[in-house]
Amino acid sequence: MRIVFLGTPEMAVAPLRALVDAGHEVVLVVTRADKRRGRGNELSPSPVKAAAIELGLAVSHDVDEVLTAVSRDHAELGVVVAFGQIVKPHVLDVVPMVNLHFSLLPRWRGAAPVERALLAGDEVTGGCVMALEEGLDTGGVYARREVPIGPETTAAELRDELVDAGTTLLVETLARPLSEWVDRSEPQVGEVTYASKFTSADFEIDWSMPSVDIHRLIRVGGAWTNFRGKRLKINAARLDDGAVVPTVVQPEGKAPMSFEAWRNGARPDADELFGAP
Repeated sequence: MRIVFLGTPEMAVAPLRALVDAGHEVVLVVTRADKRRGRGNELSPSPVKAAAIELGLAVSHDVDEVLTAVSRDHAELGVVVAFGQIVKPHVLDVVPMVNLHFSLLPRWRGAAPVERALLAGDEVTGGCVMALEEGLDTGGVYARREVPIGPETTAAELRDELVDAGTTLLVETLARPLSEWVDRSEPQVGEVTYASKFTSADFEIDWSMPSVDIHRLIRVGGAWTNFRGKRLKINAARLDDGAVVPTVVQPEGKAPMSFEAWRNGARPDADELFGAP
């Protein structure tokens, strides 16, 4: 098929490459505008844009360019993977669009389904190929695939597994003629939950929470606490007899290190506690 691909982060790169490898003609890639990064304030493309340039594909930062791709290049389908922007009705009206969403809809609609599933203690999540419509992840589902969440699985590991499963699901779905499935999605059934974005405050560890909840937050990535008036990231930890035992930490302004190395250097007193003002 002739496809318009809309995506931005690293999670969307494998699906883009897989569609090209499967023989689809990606006539346009739409992604976010370049961002300024680093000390030199140089412009940096999104991971999807970098991959598209490598693949020799046309790239735009304007969603309305989809209209041109339909009229000029005869695009038949839009494929959306972690795009991060709203696709407005006047675009949806000109070409059918599908979205690869990384949850088992209607559970975890929204921006952070991977992290919210892990934080909630879900034992299973997955991916859905769904019809894109104006509502937030409300469209009917064409195909879904489950992915288990282990007791020690981190968000980074889960993200990789979901991308692998979701990419395969997307390619399998698009391998069939469009007319056989595009008008045959199944309505979402079940309790609706929403995966809201995280703020920095969401990652501060509340040491009064149950240990299992703290461990989940650390597995999500980015968890932090205060120690001697500075921020200390807890990058990894294990549960030992119901207690959270940090294994990798990162002091403010420094590189990650083992908890033992940090403790030997910081020499905390017996009455010093994480999270104290």
